[in-house]
Amino acid sequence: MIIGIKPNALRETRWYEYAIRFVLGGATTVFAGLIAARFGPIIGGLFLAFPAIFPASATMIEKHVRERKEQAGLSGARRGKDAAALDASGTVLGSFGLAAFAAVIWALIETSPALALGLAMFVWFAVSMLAWRLRRRGRSMAHC
Repeated sequence: MIIGIKPNALRETRWYEYAIRFVLGGATTVFAGLIAARFGPIIGGLFLAFPAIFPASATMIEKHVRERKEQAGLSGARRGKDAAALDASGTVLGSFGLAAFAAVIWALIETSPALALGLAMFVWFAVSMLAWRLRRRGRSMAHC
């Protein structure tokens, strides 16, 4: 898999797809806030970690990839599902980084909020990249 930036993908996304992401993300945040108000910030934070826009993003990725293949005269159903599955695996890998971020914040927030945030961002990035590299390495070793 090659990682890159594809600016023309912004043109493929319709306005209502952005609206769906915005509404789902906002609704999840409001829901987490209500839970935090009722049960406290620790429980509310667990719900805030829910990947609010993932369901909408996964279905949009599947749709866009399928449509591109069909425009080229090919069946895009399988390719669209594979693209959504790759996005889902990236979400799982990113959740390891999110857990590491939370652990650093938990350990250091009362000592030094600025240090906690800076170190937590670094740890999030490092753990996410390590998880991605390990998965990539595991896949390449499986093909041997």
